[in-house]
Amino acid sequence: MKVLICASGNRDTLSPFVKEQAESLKKLDIEIDYFLIEGKGVCGYLKNIPAFRNMVDKGNYSLVHAHYGLSGLFATFQRKIPVIITFHGSDIHKKTNRPFSLLASRFSHKNIFVHPMQAHKLHLKQKDTTVIPCGVDLKTFTPSDKKNAREKMGWDLNKKYILFSSHFNNPIKNVSLALNAIDKIDQDIELIELKGFTKKEVALRMNAADLLLITSFSETGPLVAKEAMACNCPIVSTNVGDVKTLIHNTNLCFIVSNDPLNIQKKIELILKNNDRTNGQKKMPNYDLPHIAKRLKVIYKQCKIT
Repeated sequence: MKVLICASGNRDTLSPFVKEQAESLKKLDIEIDYFLIEGKGVCGYLKNIPAFRNMVDKGNYSLVHAHYGLSGLFATFQRKIPVIITFHGSDIHKKTNRPFSLLASRFSHKNIFVHPMQAHKLHLKQKDTTVIPCGVDLKTFTPSDKKNAREKMGWDLNKKYILFSSHFNNPIKNVSLALNAIDKIDQDIELIELKGFTKKEVALRMNAADLLLITSFSETGPLVAKEAMACNCPIVSTNVGDVKTLIHNTNLCFIVSNDPLNIQKKIELILKNNDRTNGQKKMPNYDLPHIAKRLKVIYKQCKIT
């Protein structure tokens, strides 16, 4: 089987979760090529159509797997081979992106969502959709001794370290709420911005830190919560994405309101307990090879003969 991955090429590199997923598929004897769309907006995307059609005509592909709604709509501008689209969240939640995703979902052969609550925003019936979350590399994200992790990091063994789920300057992540809650805690705490690190570096920090804090206004997953679960790192999160379902019945993991006092109390509870979670037990179904096998089933259903 030969699959063409279609995604935006406007970043310096391909989105890590797209690349990780593709590399996992290669291990299942699926040949992978990439078409990266260069250009912004509808006009920018349209300029890529001749090159894309030429690649499809010459590539002998079984199908196209597009990531995000606009790339999915772009991929349907050829009708030679089936198109599968994975919708990741921002392509649905943002009102400016939703019309393109809505249209794309009608022309695709199969629609995949990373969260079960997304399909209804595109007015799709459950039977016409598949939920396959982004996978986690459980060989990288695995529990290790907290003290040893801190020594590798050069962190103070007596200080409290909290990981923030993303960039401080991303407004959707709501860092002001995180800072407001931490300021109320009478302890020496450092908030670590998860920005610019490799996956291995993130995993080391998750094993060294006291907890992961997510204060976002909205999220698709987020993947960082799954990575923290795989490392048995405690989590305090607003009720976004699928975090509530993910952490259900997991010790030292809490869903909080947007009230800094509520967040403060949960953080203090975790810091007082000074223990790890049992989150790794929930992660086998999110392992990258498991996700790849599920995708391969979808591919076989949709590929051209």
